[in-house]
Amino acid sequence: MLHDLPRVRGRYTENAPLGAVGWFRTGGQAEILYKPADREDLIHFLQDCPAHIPVSVLGVLSNTIVRDGGLKGVVIRLGRDFAQIENAGDHVLSVGAMALDMNVALKAAQYGIGGLEFLSGIPGSIGGALRMNAGAYGTETKDVLINAEYLTREGTPVKATPQDMKMSYRHSHAPEDVLFIGAKLQGHSESHDKIISKIAEIKKSREATQPIKSQTGGSTFANPTPQELEDAGLPNTLKVWQVIDQVGGRGLTVGGAQMSEKHCNFMINTGTATSQNLENLGDEIRKRVHEETGLMLRWEIRRIGERHDEKT
Repeated sequence: MLHDLPRVRGRYTENAPLGAVGWFRTGGQAEILYKPADREDLIHFLQDCPAHIPVSVLGVLSNTIVRDGGLKGVVIRLGRDFAQIENAGDHVLSVGAMALDMNVALKAAQYGIGGLEFLSGIPGSIGGALRMNAGAYGTETKDVLINAEYLTREGTPVKATPQDMKMSYRHSHAPEDVLFIGAKLQGHSESHDKIISKIAEIKKSREATQPIKSQTGGSTFANPTPQELEDAGLPNTLKVWQVIDQVGGRGLTVGGAQMSEKHCNFMINTGTATSQNLENLGDEIRKRVHEETGLMLRWEIRRIGERHDEKT
């Protein structure tokens, strides 16, 4: 396939292992991994890449299971050129899709921009936050997003507001094949010390309640909506971890994958898990919850690529 791809200033790597990159430390290979040199190089690639070749993009894989069969086609991994964090004035940050959420919160503190502290509680990068409308501690990405910039599969730049993307709880309706490359985030004036204090509170809360030192990917399932809970005859304040606990999910294991004892909405790789173990564990939790409560839990962890038995 390599000879069918356009010439680029970036780098192509065949059969690139992805397991070491993701936070779960599991998964197969990318048939071709492409690291663009910069924005123009990426646009050129998309414009000239044949339409029949599958193209996907990976962030820091903080909330993603890469299946053991790997990914076919070209997998794009953005680099430092897409990790900028700049003060755009009027308490606005211009950020790249590969900027880590924590780094954005800390840089905002340097500029005296409040309102973005919640990002310090979200593992991953801005691109992932845009894709899934990530949120924590009462704030969601859509609440601070002025607009996102993405590239279509054909290489056309598009700027979209939260309304354009119909962002809702842990979801964005942006087309699946677009590549987020950056965003503008709106904050407000706040003292550096007060922002840092809020970030410290969030860190303390995460360390106390989440298995952040394990090989994990953050929340496995989204909280059911009040309507979903009402339809199932359950209290509308019930959280997903409580539902998982109720069906015996805390500490449940499949192979080397386990629902954390500390926070049972977090899956962890205990050291020997495969991606299939992780996905099977999640599916078992969903099955138990559905059978016992009628709820169908929605994955918050992305699952991409092919299972081994699907690979040809």
